[in-house]
Amino acid sequence: MRSFIHAFRGVATLIRTQRNAQVHAVAAGLVVAAGFALEVSSSEWCVLVLAIGCVVSAEAMNTGIEFVCDALHPEQHPMIGQAKDVGAAGVLIMALAAAVVGLLVFLPHIS
Repeated sequence: MRSFIHAFRGVATLIRTQRNAQVHAVAAGLVVAAGFALEVSSSEWCVLVLAIGCVVSAEAMNTGIEFVCDALHPEQHPMIGQAKDVGAAGVLIMALAAAVVGLLVFLPHIS
């Protein structure tokens, strides 16, 4: 039970402190609303939920990397910068993949 408490506290920290996570949360809400409005199938819901989960998870992992880097080396350092850039790249790649998933799911319903 304690693990769940820590995990939910992490979700709250993520949403409260990270602007990009807030953007992802709004986007996820819009995707869910569109899914209901367009009456997507169960299999399409599965893909959408996985895409949302992957983006939010990537953002959480990136935030964790940033917190650790900042705690260990608060001053600017080239390798810390590279670590943060690579973490951000992971989020970007996942977000772009999720956008493609969204297009593949939603376009047939609106065209």
